[in-house]
Amino acid sequence: MASRRGPDQQPPGPQRRIMRTQTAGNIGEAMLDSEVVPSSLVEIAPILRVANEVEARNPRVAYLCRFYAFEKAHRLDPTSSGRGVRQFKTALLQRLERENETTLVGKQKSDAREMQNFYRLYYEQYIKKLQSAADKADRAQLTKAYQTAAVLFEVLKAVNLSESVEVSDEILEAHTEVAEKTQIYVPYNILPLDPDSANQAIMKYPEIQASVSALRNIRGLPWPKNHEKKVNEDILDWLQAMFGFQRDNVANQREHLILLLANVHIRQLPKPDQQPKLDDRALTEVMKKLFKNYTKWCKFLGRKRSLWLPTIQQEVQQRKLLYMGLYLLIWGEAANLRFMPECLCYIYHHMAFELYGMLAGNVSPMTGEFIKPAYGGEDEAFLRKVVTPIYETIAKEARRSKGGKYKHSDWRNYDDLNEYFWSVDCFKLGWPMRADADFFSQPPEKLQVDKSEDRKPITGDRWTGKINFVEIRSFWHIFRSFDRMWSFFILCLQAMIIIAWNGNGDLSSISEGDTFKKVLSIFITAAILKLAQAVLDIMLSWKARRMMSYHVKLRYILKAISAAVWVIVMPVTYAYSWKNPPGFAQTIRSWFGNGSSSPSLFILAVFIYLSPNILNVLLFLFPIVRRYLERSNYKIVTLMMWWSQPRLYVGRGMHESSVSLFKYTMFWVLLIVAKLAFSFYIEVYFMDTQIWYAIFSTIFGGIYGAFRRLGEIRTLEMLRSRFQSLPGAFNDRLIPKTEDKPKKKGLKATLSRKFDEIPSNKGKEAARFAQLWNKIITSFREEDLISNRERNLLLVPYWADPDLDLIQWPPFLLASKIPIAVDMAKDCNRKDRELKKKLDADNYMKCAVRECYASCKSIINNLVQGDREKVVINDIFTKVDEHIEKDDLIKELNMSDLPSLYEQFVELIECLSRNNKDEKDRVVIILLNMLEVMTRDIMEDPLPSLLDSNHGGSYGKHEGMTPLDQQYQYFGALNFPVQPETEAWKEKIRRLSLLLTVKESAMDVPSNLEARRRISFFSNSLFMDMPAAPKVRNMLSYSVLTPYYTEAVLFSINALELENEDGVSILFYLQKIFPDEWTNFLERVNSSEEELRGTGELQEELRLWASYRGQTLTKTVRGMMYYRKALELQAFLDMAKDKDLMKGYKDVESNIEEDSKNERSLWAQCQAIADMKFTYVVSCQQYGIHKRSGDARAKDILRLMTTYPSLRVAYIDEVEVTSNDKSKKTIQKVYYSVLVKAASPKSIDSSNPVQNLDEVIYKIKLPGPAILGEGKPENQNHAIIFTRGEGLQTIDMNQDNYMEEAFKMRNLLEEFLKTHGVRPPTILGLREHIFTGSVSSLAWFMSNQETSFVTIGQRLLANPLKVRFHYGHPDVFDRLFHLTRGGVSKASKIINLSEDIFAGFNSTLREGNVTHHEYIQVGKGRDVGLNQISMFEAKIANGNGEQTISRDIYRLGHRFDFFRMLSCYFTTTGFYFSTLITVLIVYIFLYGRLYLVLSGLEEGLSNHPAIRDNKPLQVALASQSFVQIGLLMALPMMMEIGLERGFRNALIDFILMQLQLAPVFFTFSLGTRTHYYGRTLLHGGAEYRSTGRGFVVFHAKFADNYRLYSRSHFVKGIELMILLLVYHIFGHSYRGVVAYVFITISIWFMVGTWLFAPFLFNPSGFEWQKILDDWTDWNKWISNRGGIGVLPEKSWESWWDKEHDHLRYSGMRGRITEIVLSVRFFIYQYGLVYHLNITKNTQNFLVYGASWVVILLILFVMKAVSVGRRRFSANFQLVFRMIKGLIFITFIAILITLIAVPGMTFRDIIVCILAFMPTGWGMLLIAQACKPVVVRAGLWSSVKTLARGYEIVMGLLLFIPVAFLAWFPFVSEFQTRMLFNQAFSRGLQISRILGGQRKDRADHTSRNKE
Repeated sequence: MASRRGPDQQPPGPQRRIMRTQTAGNIGEAMLDSEVVPSSLVEIAPILRVANEVEARNPRVAYLCRFYAFEKAHRLDPTSSGRGVRQFKTALLQRLERENETTLVGKQKSDAREMQNFYRLYYEQYIKKLQSAADKADRAQLTKAYQTAAVLFEVLKAVNLSESVEVSDEILEAHTEVAEKTQIYVPYNILPLDPDSANQAIMKYPEIQASVSALRNIRGLPWPKNHEKKVNEDILDWLQAMFGFQRDNVANQREHLILLLANVHIRQLPKPDQQPKLDDRALTEVMKKLFKNYTKWCKFLGRKRSLWLPTIQQEVQQRKLLYMGLYLLIWGEAANLRFMPECLCYIYHHMAFELYGMLAGNVSPMTGEFIKPAYGGEDEAFLRKVVTPIYETIAKEARRSKGGKYKHSDWRNYDDLNEYFWSVDCFKLGWPMRADADFFSQPPEKLQVDKSEDRKPITGDRWTGKINFVEIRSFWHIFRSFDRMWSFFILCLQAMIIIAWNGNGDLSSISEGDTFKKVLSIFITAAILKLAQAVLDIMLSWKARRMMSYHVKLRYILKAISAAVWVIVMPVTYAYSWKNPPGFAQTIRSWFGNGSSSPSLFILAVFIYLSPNILNVLLFLFPIVRRYLERSNYKIVTLMMWWSQPRLYVGRGMHESSVSLFKYTMFWVLLIVAKLAFSFYIEVYFMDTQIWYAIFSTIFGGIYGAFRRLGEIRTLEMLRSRFQSLPGAFNDRLIPKTEDKPKKKGLKATLSRKFDEIPSNKGKEAARFAQLWNKIITSFREEDLISNRERNLLLVPYWADPDLDLIQWPPFLLASKIPIAVDMAKDCNRKDRELKKKLDADNYMKCAVRECYASCKSIINNLVQGDREKVVINDIFTKVDEHIEKDDLIKELNMSDLPSLYEQFVELIECLSRNNKDEKDRVVIILLNMLEVMTRDIMEDPLPSLLDSNHGGSYGKHEGMTPLDQQYQYFGALNFPVQPETEAWKEKIRRLSLLLTVKESAMDVPSNLEARRRISFFSNSLFMDMPAAPKVRNMLSYSVLTPYYTEAVLFSINALELENEDGVSILFYLQKIFPDEWTNFLERVNSSEEELRGTGELQEELRLWASYRGQTLTKTVRGMMYYRKALELQAFLDMAKDKDLMKGYKDVESNIEEDSKNERSLWAQCQAIADMKFTYVVSCQQYGIHKRSGDARAKDILRLMTTYPSLRVAYIDEVEVTSNDKSKKTIQKVYYSVLVKAASPKSIDSSNPVQNLDEVIYKIKLPGPAILGEGKPENQNHAIIFTRGEGLQTIDMNQDNYMEEAFKMRNLLEEFLKTHGVRPPTILGLREHIFTGSVSSLAWFMSNQETSFVTIGQRLLANPLKVRFHYGHPDVFDRLFHLTRGGVSKASKIINLSEDIFAGFNSTLREGNVTHHEYIQVGKGRDVGLNQISMFEAKIANGNGEQTISRDIYRLGHRFDFFRMLSCYFTTTGFYFSTLITVLIVYIFLYGRLYLVLSGLEEGLSNHPAIRDNKPLQVALASQSFVQIGLLMALPMMMEIGLERGFRNALIDFILMQLQLAPVFFTFSLGTRTHYYGRTLLHGGAEYRSTGRGFVVFHAKFADNYRLYSRSHFVKGIELMILLLVYHIFGHSYRGVVAYVFITISIWFMVGTWLFAPFLFNPSGFEWQKILDDWTDWNKWISNRGGIGVLPEKSWESWWDKEHDHLRYSGMRGRITEIVLSVRFFIYQYGLVYHLNITKNTQNFLVYGASWVVILLILFVMKAVSVGRRRFSANFQLVFRMIKGLIFITFIAILITLIAVPGMTFRDIIVCILAFMPTGWGMLLIAQACKPVVVRAGLWSSVKTLARGYEIVMGLLLFIPVAFLAWFPFVSEFQTRMLFNQAFSRGLQISRILGGQRKDRADHTSRNKE
């Protein structure tokens, strides 16, 4: 059946569900038709697969299979009610009709006979043949074969039934065996646990056998009565039978537990015993990790653990395994409950207690029977009865949140529901859980909706509400969370003001009595701030009062009362401490009576007030005591700690070691001293701490980086100079040590790092180095970073040459050394001292000479076979060796003829490389020439063996002629052509040829900048501190998890060749961006550009090449699978015997086909070890939907699975099921977590094309839709159950990895076993390399900014500050720690928008430890266009706004000590708040100056000497500009570039960035961060913004830019511009001051940036034709009406409604704030109307009133015209035009009158416009905030009309300057060069990109015409 979509047509874009027409439309595709099946008919997919498989061999059987599938589909959904079912059935029926006709031709047997014959044939020829094989590949084939046979029998039975034919006994017997085997042979993930697979390599490892054996110990377990025994039953089968877990969940956790125990077990036993007995220590270690959180929870709630162990030692192991198995089974099926770790503890607590009761044989006192689980063991009982009720509660709360837009305080998120289980009250929930419990109740409004449910009605007032914390949108959270910091800064400011204004204003004046007393008044302020904090706590926690414990409520009340008392006591005692009280103190004394003064009373009050703080200081100094007290559950300790902080399950015992505490304390003490000193003498404002942090982080980060040896090898020259120690470094760092050498410590070891040099190629060290180094270089070639020539120059010999007793360096170090040495020898004139000096100076030349001589000797000895010649050659070499030993070679031999010998030798090598038998005679002549040169010209003494050197030596002895066959030919017996010509021999000749013939220096090898960077960083990293590498078998196992949604998997040919409006395709762009890599690619595939479209294989290669240079899933998967390749090679190096090692890994790789058949082969063992240690799961959430809709992404993902067989894909499957309950909907959706792998690709008929399919490994049913909160964490959470190991690396879809970095992974994982501070790490932070920096100047800025954060920034956060969290996705998690504590991210909607960082918060609060390691890196892609970058910045700013109001930040702010709290603030939300303050200061400054000018105060102040001469004030104002421009924020960036690439490069980069307008970009980003952070805190509206990860080679339309930046930048920029203009009109006096010029220039710069940066950084932003197109598009957009379904991109109205959508959900506080802020425009108008020429002599308020009359009149006229246009323009057009003309004449008349009579000036007109326009905007803002009222008043359409008018005016203001500049062609050219300058330096010429393609097409067209 022909497909409706052409093969080259692009698939449809991402969709959430299959459209009704899709399934039918795609069914005809040859290979995927079995997959394109509606979800309600999923059961027929295996039948269609079999039909495809057998079609080539027997089309009639295939037809019968499809016919049976059709009948089964009809039975499954008889009414065709499922989505797409009717279309599917119709299409299948049409195909069957056609196939029936074609397959009936030539039919001789009945269908029943045909089926029986085919089944018999299949069984005998395929299944029986496979049964005899036992290898891994054939096992997969056998599994598939049994499944196929089972389907064939099902079809056979149906056909026989329809023809009333009985099935033969022979076939029934075969089927019985097939049915049995089908149950056993199921697709497996890593471990084949069926009985027949015991001989597979992975199952033979003792640690696996030990774990399996321990798990199968089921002695003494009480099975249910009706239980049917199975083969190899184990503990988990018993748990399934008793508790009702799902079968696939059990299978999944079985493998999980076995691998976990095996990997821990092998580490306990360095020399594993062959007896498979599981080590108790391994069991204890895993159990301790798994139950640490549960144990802590039990202690916290004062309950006994349900982990009772038996007294009989033999049963202990079984009991431990039962407990661990039970927990993992609960976790594996818990779905969304995994985000609630303490909820899982609650479930486990009760189920483990039931488990203990069953094993102990306890009898129920109620029934008198043995205890059984509360939720019985029937199928899916656990899911239905335990998980689903709690899940439904989560789902209901999620629905109430309205997608997270509703106020956080009105619905419970994951944290609230989990924290319900932090209180003993959770046990009121009961077990079995009570359906009417508080936990399940909903608020009243929700209950009315849910009345139809089966549960009993519950009263609405029992909704528990928020628990422990309420997320309320308020800026007060910033003070509440970090109150200690703000109090400290306020008190310091107060003290500094008092000191400055008293005495002589110097610091020394503090010692004066009165000044000191006045400074003590800070304690009164401290008491007031405490009261504010106490009141805030009560106000912001009010909605959590229902679930708040009595003790917490009491604490809040007492805190408020205590603070209030101190607010009274402090001022009173202070007043009485003065003899002659100042004004404030005198007032207080007058209230309380003028008694005698008592200074000691105030001192006593201060001492009592400070006493809790003194205790805190003591605990701060002794963190070990604090940790103990916080962790303690003793009542007395709890009571002691109660006042300082409420008892909470998390946030206890987080304090670091004394050393760490000292380091970060010193950092902050120095910073605060510098800040306060600077503030006291020069300036005072809160913002500067962020600047000081930037400065100090730069200094400290740079010092730390230098001590970590960063940048020691940063160029190829540096690499060459240290290459000799590189083999030693490889062996020391990347190879497990056989014996532990003592590690060098001390300053000397820190400052210098030396490794033992490897003397010879013969040793194992050199062989290991060669394998590792060559693997890296080969990966460079596969990635097209280097050419074939460069690869050959970089490789070292794979095979150790037994004839060479020296180390063979890569030829790129030795290139041109031999020709130079020959020339030097020729010119030396026997002056050996000079030559020796030159050789000693160049060690690589000496190595090259030695190697060439040794190789020459070896080759000639191998070549020459004749005895006589051998004697001569041995004599020559012996003589030369003697001269070498005596060190007189140059004196004794004549070197002037060495070039002749060299030329002959080069010719000989060329012949040997060709190895052509036709050239034998030529080789003989060459050898004779060499002999002659050597003996006649070079060696002056004759050789005795050469005296008889003639042919036969008989000439002249007699006159007769000797027959030809008796002639002796010199060099007649030659081993030429060389036999055997092994790979080692070829490599030897190739290498020698390079050494001899490469005459130019290889200083630029590799020439590719990325290859240089990678090789330099990798070499450098080997000299850094890292843990020693363990053997692969002993290393920690780990997984990698990548969440994927609908991004690009692999670029299609169409997408690559599709041209944009400039004629630029992605492929053309990539060719110009990566010209050298494109050339290398063409060389690798051995094809020209034209030939690439020739074959499908070359097209695939082209797609891959392009995809590897984008941000695609293919690139990420290739990078992550390097881990596996690295492990395979490392396993080989660990296990290979000397013989195999010397043969090399390449030899093993070349025999993969042969070795994979043999389970005992070294290759099979390497594979098995890699399987045990590494798992990669990609969570493709919508893979099932894509597969069923025939989406190309599904095919591409399947192609990835086929390319990488160990890759696993997890997805959420939505299956439609027909309901049996007639009262409910007939179709219900059921959700599954599914894990698939590539099915065995072999077909039963080798002539049949390979059918790549996937096969399901595990399919675990979910309680409902998996995505309830944020998409990515939910996607990770559903797939995390399929990961394995002790480490889990979370990798995003825009990341990459490198072969060389993968080698260091086992070193990195060892960090988990080390203690960093007081605890081992729970998250290992990695550095990232941003690989998108070369695309454009913007991408370069972003890359530098991001690089500085992921290196110097995170380095400092981890050490010394100890506040590094989790910021992205290369970090490696301690998997067991996090799976028992809520996973690797948080998922509550909107509040956890920045889901990653919450994993770090959670880890830290739960006593985790986050470290950062810079000896390993991962690639990371970033956004490359301004719009993409801005959306990313907006998302991060939104996320930070949500973090500010989150419980995690509040708890960290309160639970950290003071200095760590400062670190936390300034590196998380503080940075964004400081940015907001920076912009607010600009507003306050301008409005303040305007007030001074308009009120006339400025003139008076500017003449006041104290103000005029206040230099610090001027400097403070001027320095503000530097912050805005972002220069100080670039400091860390410059330091990191300086460290890693040299400070000269850093300076050059800095200058280049300024020239490319980096300050414009950074200032623009300031506006983005400010807008979205402030709006999120005020109104909400945060959302995930998909930035798209494509290449920005397109021009963004003006309307697109306007939509994106209108509110965040344009409105604010225009407001500031108006303020500046007004100030310049009215301000006169302050302009001469330099500082003011500075500040206004910086504000003008900010205004210009905010208004025009989007056009400046827009490709082709100033091209005239584009400007015209943009204007047309803008007009169309602004005039389009909105409505339901009209997208914001299509209509201004739709966009306007969406842009203010956040106000719909904003609370009353947010709306009032918005209205109050809008009043500024009215005050501003009030100031201006009195400065008109016509009103300057009056101050009457009526003037202001008159201005409002004018505004209202204008609005009325506009409204009248608008209404008139609607009503009269059609029928009374002439009248309407006359009215408009009358209005215009009236307006002109009024204007003339005003100019003539009161003397109105042109300036007045301008001022009126500047005054009234903002007023109208203010009215619009208020109308939007009060939308419901305005709509009810019927004025909303008028508001919309006014808003449209404003948008048009703003659009014109922006468009006119851009259009004007576009008129000049050079502007466009300048913009192009500025925007793409970074790419210019890489050979990209953007003019060719924008014009080249069109020129090529024009040329092509003209040629065609000719």
